[in-house]
Amino acid sequence: MSAREEVLGRIRTALGEHRPVVDVPPVPAPRSLAPAELLDLLAERVEDYRATVLRCAPDEVPATVVRGLDLALGGGWAPADVVVAPGVPAAWRPSGSPEDDGRPAVRLAAFAATLTGVAAAVAETGTLVLDGSPLSGRRALSLLPDVLVCVVEAAQVVPDVPDALGRLDPVAPLTMVSGPSATSDIELQRVEGVHGPRTLVVVLAG
Repeated sequence: MSAREEVLGRIRTALGEHRPVVDVPPVPAPRSLAPAELLDLLAERVEDYRATVLRCAPDEVPATVVRGLDLALGGGWAPADVVVAPGVPAAWRPSGSPEDDGRPAVRLAAFAATLTGVAAAVAETGTLVLDGSPLSGRRALSLLPDVLVCVVEAAQVVPDVPDALGRLDPVAPLTMVSGPSATSDIELQRVEGVHGPRTLVVVLAG
């Protein structure tokens, strides 16, 4: 017996008895969700991250933003405590809240809260996607203040991450927010509130 035959024989022995390949049934495609079901799923997943979801009609966004700030900051906050992304509609803003004007990032930490919109929201994962546009604001705006309030409109909610990426600029500076800040140590113990935003409030309009 040649060395080659010996090696092949050992391989056959190690592999054992030849068995026919079994056909695996195809994985069924997930059922498409209706728009209302997408909103329900997004709210459920965001709340799983211990964030606050406030649902409202589109014309109730301004009052709901104020309610969210009341919940996150308690009584006594002032409009000057909330910095707003430059593309946020005027109607959504607390009257008197300053707009982010590109001030040094370190100064953003002095604000108690940030108000932004989103570029997309992923129902399956409960993830908000900010893209650095005027509506989303620059990345530092969503990271430095302790409270982040995001307004999500129904048309911005998509089923999954591929759907979200398909509607976003691939070179945009994307920030994906899945709940308040958290980290895990080497033993996988989850610790929340290590860095901003420590509190996330989602105003879901639709």
